[in-house]
Amino acid sequence: MDQRYQEVVASLETYFDGLYHSDTKRLGQVFHPQAIYACATEGTLTYHSMATYFPVVDARPAPASRNEKRADRIVSITFAGPVTAVAIVNCAIGPKYFTDILTFVKLDGRWQIMSKVFHFDLVPAAA
Repeated sequence: MDQRYQEVVASLETYFDGLYHSDTKRLGQVFHPQAIYACATEGTLTYHSMATYFPVVDARPAPASRNEKRADRIVSITFAGPVTAVAIVNCAIGPKYFTDILTFVKLDGRWQIMSKVFHFDLVPAAA
């Protein structure tokens, strides 16, 4: 299998673990410092730089602390060149089920997320 693919998968595992544990040290290993975070699911733009996104993650209870079931899934990884990729992934935090579109660049020998654009659906609580 293509080494680039395995490297992006390893970055995605760090990403999923960082979200599940609300661990910005892990997320900092995979997000480029100048990355953007954006969503328009609720009809307005939610936008963060990493400087404003990481404090949000730090302030929320970790899904791991609530023993939430993980829903991490790689839907696809597509390469646009030797150092550019797009990954579509799913995960869940609380009642929100996310579809993330992550753009990656390979800089300084590692794959880094440059943008996270996502949609979420609310999943009703089990009765």
